[in-house]
Amino acid sequence: MTIAGHPDTSPVSQGGIGLILALGATQVAGYGALYYAFAVLAPGITRSLGWAAEWTYGGFALGLLAGGFAAPFAGRLIDKYGTRSMMSIGCVLAGLSLFALSKAEGLVSYYAAMIALEVVSTLVLYDAAFTALTQAHGANARRAISKLTLIGGFASTLFWPLTTVLLEQADWRAIYQIYALGYVVLALPLHLLLLPPGRAARAIKPIHPGDAPSADGYLAGSARQRAFVLLALAFSLQGFVVSAMSVHMLTLLQGFGFSAALAVTFGAMVGPSQVTGRLIEMLFGTNVPPVTTAWVSGALMPLGFALLVFGGGTAALAGPFAIAYGVSMGLSSIVRGTVPLQLFGPVGYGAMLGKLSAPGLAIRAAAPLAFAMMMERAGLAASTGVLVALSGTAALALLLLARGVSRSGTDRYRSPT
Repeated sequence: MTIAGHPDTSPVSQGGIGLILALGATQVAGYGALYYAFAVLAPGITRSLGWAAEWTYGGFALGLLAGGFAAPFAGRLIDKYGTRSMMSIGCVLAGLSLFALSKAEGLVSYYAAMIALEVVSTLVLYDAAFTALTQAHGANARRAISKLTLIGGFASTLFWPLTTVLLEQADWRAIYQIYALGYVVLALPLHLLLLPPGRAARAIKPIHPGDAPSADGYLAGSARQRAFVLLALAFSLQGFVVSAMSVHMLTLLQGFGFSAALAVTFGAMVGPSQVTGRLIEMLFGTNVPPVTTAWVSGALMPLGFALLVFGGGTAALAGPFAIAYGVSMGLSSIVRGTVPLQLFGPVGYGAMLGKLSAPGLAIRAAAPLAFAMMMERAGLAASTGVLVALSGTAALALLLLARGVSRSGTDRYRSPT
């Protein structure tokens, strides 16, 4: 394979499986330790530090906000210096941030650690990993991205139960220290040994908003701007829903009348459902344009929440909710990597993902705290109705994007070879 006139002869790029497995392992560990563990540990943090839950979730929200501001800059660093260097540095900083969080004794140290953790996560989680695959495979990275997200879907399934079990033997501080050490020991060697050493697409001129469409057919001008706005809107609204649910799913399910054990059971269904959706996409969706996958997956999310609302605590509908939400969430991770690649191309890919993340940083950051307040003051049915409305609007934006691409004749998707 050749990227921008530079033949890529590394074993990882030729075979691909070593790179995908390495990134899959680091994404499972990264999302589990840096993100999903918080949902289980937050009550213990609140009790330990002796303040209201709003301060605990507020630190998480502020960290997400800082991470959103950092995302475009992180993307530019990754494009400039390559994923091997930046993801290796990022995993060390992430481990240090987890350790600092475990030592927090008050508001300042807790908030500082949370901000550091979410900022450095932009160097090691999906956006960085998708860029690594694009640097290795260029415009044909879709299948590799699908395989990576297939593995990454196990993060919540593994880390929610694992963290719950560890919490029976240790406090939240010890667990974060275990995760800090384990993440660095696992991720640093894999990043150093298996990630692409350089950066991608060095010889291709980037497309700017005022340019005519490129020879490869990537969007430019007003069509590019419109696609960016619709995509950023959809990602932002879905980001609010996913951010809120990552912290409050178990609380939400218990609020609908399910026991803690049953809520964990339904929550654990989300991970396998993500994997199932990604497996179906990988096996049967390679000839489907990513924008089509985007709006179909987007429509499943409000459908799932509607089932939960209308089911009113019925287990027979809570299961389908978890499945629909999980499949949608799983496919949306693929969409986040493949649609920008389809529409905008591999040049400046890392920076583009960062720019797409930035517009929704405030609502994603506010989601855990806002949804907690919403559930307390408006009730479960109304709060879940808001999730239906937000995810439904995101699905509509993705549908408009797909129709616009089709009408403009720029649906240039080609099945990867």
